[in-house]
Amino acid sequence: MTLLQSSDPATGEVVWEGQTADGTAVQTALARARQAFPSWGALPLERRIAHVQAFKAALIKRKESFAEVISRETGKALWETRAELGSMAGKVDISITAQSERAGERRSDMPFGQAVLRHRPHGVMAVLGPFNFPGHLPNGHIVPALLAGNTAVFKPSEMTPATGQAMAECWAEAGLPDGVFQVVQGSRETGEALIAGDIDGLLFTGSAGAGAHFRKLFADRPHVILALELGGNNPLIAWDGDVEEAASLVVQSSFVTTGQRCSCARRLIVPDSAFGRDLVDAVDALSRRLVIGRWNDDPQPYMGPLISREAAAGAKARTDELVARGAAEVRSFKVLDCLSPAFVRPAILDVTGITVPDEEIFAPVIQVTRVSDFDEAVVAANATRFGLSAGLVTADDALWERFVLQSRAGVLNRNRPTTGAAGSMPFGGLGESGNHRPSAYYAADYCAYPMASFEAPNADGNLATLTPMLRS
Repeated sequence: MTLLQSSDPATGEVVWEGQTADGTAVQTALARARQAFPSWGALPLERRIAHVQAFKAALIKRKESFAEVISRETGKALWETRAELGSMAGKVDISITAQSERAGERRSDMPFGQAVLRHRPHGVMAVLGPFNFPGHLPNGHIVPALLAGNTAVFKPSEMTPATGQAMAECWAEAGLPDGVFQVVQGSRETGEALIAGDIDGLLFTGSAGAGAHFRKLFADRPHVILALELGGNNPLIAWDGDVEEAASLVVQSSFVTTGQRCSCARRLIVPDSAFGRDLVDAVDALSRRLVIGRWNDDPQPYMGPLISREAAAGAKARTDELVARGAAEVRSFKVLDCLSPAFVRPAILDVTGITVPDEEIFAPVIQVTRVSDFDEAVVAANATRFGLSAGLVTADDALWERFVLQSRAGVLNRNRPTTGAAGSMPFGGLGESGNHRPSAYYAADYCAYPMASFEAPNADGNLATLTPMLRS
C-alpha cells in the first residue's frame, strides 16, 4: 500500500492522509460485499429504509463538520458545501419515493391467478466518485442502490478521500450490516482493481473520456450494469429580454462552483445585434464583480479555487490554445497567484467564426458565438457530441417551443441557469454525456431489474388446455 494525501487547494494544507487500498484489499472488500448481498437483498424493504433514514439523521447531525470537510478538500465556499449536505439528506426521501414509484411491486388479477411485477437488485455495485461534488454525486448512486438491495463498494476521488471517509462514518452510524457499504481509498490503480473485480454494476460520475473507456472495457461483460453520468460542452442561447437579468443568468450558469459543474454553460450563443453586444459587455462587467476567495472567508466568496494548481494550469493551457486559434479575449483567463496557484478568474472568449475543439473546459470559461438568426443559434447549440444541459433566455414562447423540439439535451432550462436541477427529476444526457441511464429520480431504474411473474395457486387446467391437441 502507498500513502494518499488530500490538501486544501486554497492553502496547500494537508487535509487527509492514509493508506491506499491495493488489489488484495479491493478484492477482500468485494468478497465481503458479495457475502453480504444475499441477506441484505432479502431484508424487507422497510428495514432497508430504516437504515437509510438513519444515514440521513447522521448527515443532519454532522452537517456543519461534514460541510467543512468538503470545503477544505475542494476549496468550495461553506454556503455551497452546506447546500451539498442538504441535497445529500434530501436524496433519502426522494429515493424512497422513486423506489416505490419506479421499482416497486405491482400485482394484477388474471384468469389463472396473478401477474406480478417485482424488481430485484443486481448485486455488488462499484461506485466511483468525482471531486466536484464528492458527497452529493456518489450519494445519488449509493442511496438508491442500497435501498434496492444491492451492496456497494465506493472509491472516492483521490482528491477527496476525507469526504469518502466522512460518508463511511455516517453509514456506519446508520448500523448497516457488515459488508453492505465499504470505502476503498486510492487513485487510478485502486479504481482499476475495483472495476476488474467481481461486480454487477459500475455507477460512475466523471469525465466523458473515462466514460468512453468504460463503455469499451465492459463490452464483453454484458451482465455488468453501467450508469455513466458524464460531462458536457453545454450551450446557453441568450436571445432577448433584460440585459442585466440575462447577464446574471449567464454568470450563474458559467461561473458557479468555479465552473466545476458538469452542467455549467460552456458556450454562450447570442444574436449578432445590439442586444448581443450589450449582453457580452454586461457579463464581462458582472464577472469582474464576483468575489473570489477561500472557503472560510468572511464575507463568503462566490468562487473558490479550482481543485488543484494542476487543474488551473491545464485550463490556462486550453484557453491559450483557443486564443492561438483566433479567439478574441473579452476577458482573459488568469491564474491568481496572489491567492494560490489554484485560484483563477473567469474568462470570456469570443470564438465567432473560428473552429474550436468540441471539448469541456472544467473551469470558469465561457466561449461566445454570435449568430445571425435563431435557426443558426439552434444549429450552433446542437453542434456538439455531448448532450447534457442547454438553456434558452427568451420571453418568446414560440422560440422556447422550437428549442424544446429541436434541442438535444437531457436537461433543458428556460430563463434559469443551465445548472438548475432537482432530485425529483431525472438528470443525465445524450451522446458523450451519458449512456441513456439518467440519475437523480431515475437512479432507481438502474439499481434494480424488473422481474415479470405469472402465478397460479396450483397447476390445474394446463392438461385440459393441451388435451385437444394430443393423439389418443
